[in-house]
Amino acid sequence: MNNSNKHKFHIPVMGIGFTLDSPLKVAKFGISSVVSLGDDTLMEKMRKHYCEKLNQFYTFISPKDEDFRAKRITAYLDLLHDNIQDQIESIKSLPFIKGNDLYKYFDFLPDFAPVKQEFLRMLSLNSGEEKSKLESDLRNSVTAGSIDVNVMTKLDNVNYGPGKIALPAEYNDAHASIRGFAKSKVHSSLVFSAGLNPKLYSYLTQFDSFFPNSEGIVAKKIILKVSDYRSAAVQGKFLAAKGIWVSEYRIESGLNCGGHAFATQGLLLGPILHEFKSNKAALESELSETYLNALNSLGKNAPIEAPIITVSAQGGIGTAEEQEFLMNEYDLISTGWGSPFLLVPEAVSIDNDTLDLLAGAKEEDLYLSGISPLGVPFNSVKGNTKDIQKQEAIEKGKPGAPCIRKKLMFNTEFTETPICTASRQYQEKKIAELKTQNLEPKLYERNYNKIVEKACICVGLGTSSLLVNNIDASLEGNGVSVCPGPNLAYFSRTYSLEEMIKHIYGKLDILGQVSRPHMFIKELGMYVDYLKEQILDLDFDNKARVKYVEKFESNLSEGIQYYKDLLAKMQGFKMDLKERFLNELNAYEFEIRELAHATIEVK
Repeated sequence: MNNSNKHKFHIPVMGIGFTLDSPLKVAKFGISSVVSLGDDTLMEKMRKHYCEKLNQFYTFISPKDEDFRAKRITAYLDLLHDNIQDQIESIKSLPFIKGNDLYKYFDFLPDFAPVKQEFLRMLSLNSGEEKSKLESDLRNSVTAGSIDVNVMTKLDNVNYGPGKIALPAEYNDAHASIRGFAKSKVHSSLVFSAGLNPKLYSYLTQFDSFFPNSEGIVAKKIILKVSDYRSAAVQGKFLAAKGIWVSEYRIESGLNCGGHAFATQGLLLGPILHEFKSNKAALESELSETYLNALNSLGKNAPIEAPIITVSAQGGIGTAEEQEFLMNEYDLISTGWGSPFLLVPEAVSIDNDTLDLLAGAKEEDLYLSGISPLGVPFNSVKGNTKDIQKQEAIEKGKPGAPCIRKKLMFNTEFTETPICTASRQYQEKKIAELKTQNLEPKLYERNYNKIVEKACICVGLGTSSLLVNNIDASLEGNGVSVCPGPNLAYFSRTYSLEEMIKHIYGKLDILGQVSRPHMFIKELGMYVDYLKEQILDLDFDNKARVKYVEKFESNLSEGIQYYKDLLAKMQGFKMDLKERFLNELNAYEFEIRELAHATIEVK
């Protein structure tokens, strides 16, 4: 029964704090979620809070302790693990009564799951030996959702000890996160996002838990979050050569997602998923050979069964029809539902002000911003409290934020030691430099706004978890940054966990009559808008950029043709919706053709 006891969706990492304690909320129902390992200070505060709340012993891990970052991460993950195991044991001891957690566990599962059918059969039986046996089997099948963790590969900045002496590489942020996870009790997956980091990936080999044990079981698995097949294959080959298997490739829309947006070169989600499906068997075969050879050369245990690759997808999914189509068409193991869960307080940590803001957000309120100090487009919502605080500081003539967490310090324009572009220290220096350039007013204003637009997201993305748990956030300033994807615009109120799950599986429609484009069309429109911006800023003397734009246009056109061919396969798609889908494809195709002609004429 255990193998049939899985949900077909997961809750991706959101910000730093929004899903930090989601496993404690949803894992008992068999739902997997992803915890950010980006802020050990926040994790330590949350561990203290939960130890007090659950009447458990707590010992502070001080910044003065050796390897405190990794130790804090291990301690927090162990707290999640131990308490979720207690929750599971408690659930198993419950009677089957409608409304309690044991009943919910099975009721929440999709009807097509075999174990759900056994649950329904048990409910139909009269008391007796058969029913008692089935109840016992069902209880034994209860397993927790996975406590997965996320590490952004680029956030691996150097840390400094006394006297501002740079610490060895293993004390870098992402390295410490891996070590903290590797030493924890949890058996789950590490999700890598933001691309290949050779030094970081090689560091995995220092820990036995990423290799098969004597029974061929890998305690800590690897998931790669990627936006295109080529990147996935390159990273998968690099890791396989180190004896590390990528168990899952998590495909995310380049633009139609929450958080940082890593735009592909016009590659759309549907064609990317099709490429994965078409090449999965060949990639699996190639990587298996490399992987097994690497294990043998390292003297490691080989898995008993040949390793397999699984694929999941996320970014903009909003209806049960989209969920079902993706699962069936592309042979997915799961789909990620992120932004909609920001409106489910039972699943995430979100303060009331931010919850109200998101519930009322419309399409025009959700936008791709330049607020991230990483210099990568970042999805945001107008009116968030962190941006309000940022604007107040600008109006007082004190732009920039105090650098509390020091997680995004990468700039060395003015200092020998890296600093953050959202910090007051950097913005004061950058504005002073700007004033010496004698620019015309409009150009000065444009450049000034680019400087002060940066926000302290490494604090803002975690503050909500403090506020909702009544933890003092005065040091953080109480301002909340939030990073929903565009899909949130179509969800307009707070939802219960049960409502969202039923919506995902098609048993309830929480969107009602809202006019919402298909997720593929929404993403296509975002890419066309992105293309327009690239053309607007295009230097036609820069041959590399011109070639990039031309390839972007070509990929979009090929993607549109793919969707036209795919329409015939969209079973259960109403005829009027198919007609709308096709009309929207034709409109975007015409717009891209016009943009391509305009580009050629300018050249």
